[in-house]
Amino acid sequence: MKKIINAALLFTFTMMIASCGNGRKQKEGALGDKKVELQKLKEQQSGLDEKITALENEIAKLDTSAGVEQKERLVAISAIGKQDFRHYLELQGKVDAHNISYITPAGQGGQIKQILVKQGDQVRKGQLILKLDNAVSLQNVNAVRQQMNSVKAQLGLAKSVYERQKNLWEQNIGTEVQLLQARTNVETLEGQLSAIEANVSAAQEQANLGNVYSNVSGTVDELTARVGETFTGNPMQGGFIKIVNKSDLKITATVPENYAGQVSKGTPVIIEIPDINKTFNSTISFISQAIGTTTRGFVAEARVPVGMNLRPNQIAKMKILDYQAPNSIAIPLNTLQTDEKGKFVLVAEKENGRLVARKKHISIGVLYGDLIEVKQGLQEGEEVITEGFQGLFDGQLITTNPNL
Repeated sequence: MKKIINAALLFTFTMMIASCGNGRKQKEGALGDKKVELQKLKEQQSGLDEKITALENEIAKLDTSAGVEQKERLVAISAIGKQDFRHYLELQGKVDAHNISYITPAGQGGQIKQILVKQGDQVRKGQLILKLDNAVSLQNVNAVRQQMNSVKAQLGLAKSVYERQKNLWEQNIGTEVQLLQARTNVETLEGQLSAIEANVSAAQEQANLGNVYSNVSGTVDELTARVGETFTGNPMQGGFIKIVNKSDLKITATVPENYAGQVSKGTPVIIEIPDINKTFNSTISFISQAIGTTTRGFVAEARVPVGMNLRPNQIAKMKILDYQAPNSIAIPLNTLQTDEKGKFVLVAEKENGRLVARKKHISIGVLYGDLIEVKQGLQEGEEVITEGFQGLFDGQLITTNPNL
């Protein structure tokens, strides 16, 4: 008995789920049918409106007693003129500097003994920036110099002995062996002196590694190094000194790889710096050859004219010219409409002394901003209805005079 009851409950629950599913499907199907029906009615209404207008016009012409008078609709119109239509690829970039340098020591670094600049200072290329502790290197220089001075004294004595031995030999006094020994002693000491002088130069050069110089001219933008700390110049390993040269700035942006065939060196660009409301023209000065594995784009750079007073890392908008059509026709995007035949706009035409709205089916091109290029269908001088076109139909009377 219990099994029968459980089976009955399971069957009832299954039927309820199926019923809910079927109900949902029926509801969605009914909604779709209503949308299709609504679209058909709208299309029928549009067609009927045009037929009604056409019949009213015909009746007005044939039967003046019918008293059919169409009401004029207030619109705004704009004459079509040709222009140089341009499309720009708009990218976010930043201000960067060609000469940004993190100062590093010529050697392996060391403990900072003295810092000779402060943040904000102007420095020139080759200027001494800081000194590292080189006491051990200086001691080595002194030791080698002392050794050099000792060898110089020995060499002076050896040369004096050789000259005397040579004079005696010329007077047939002494032996040739004595003369040769004296000359060999001089040559040996000269060789030692030459080697020690090289050691002095090496020791002095090693000591000079404690002097750290700027490799660029510019402004000390960041200085986090402190006296007593170990200095390597690597920002990831401790204190550093950053010098920026603002006289040679650039704008950098990453261009998507699908534009590789449209952007090249010399392409015109418009640069906008929104934070300070500055805009200037430039050209692409550099394009990287590799596509970034993570960005899937390539880097494009444009030089900044001198005197713009920009700062590295400022946000910039780079607008790259990627399409241009001289002497073309463009219309506001919001005037573009669609029917079963395609894209169209409404234009104002004078017929029998009155303005009427007429459909003009067009072929469109590139969209940029609020303008869209018209390839075919419109001529220069035609007047497009730019306001009040909603609900207008072909042949409807219109006016631009708000007082009528």
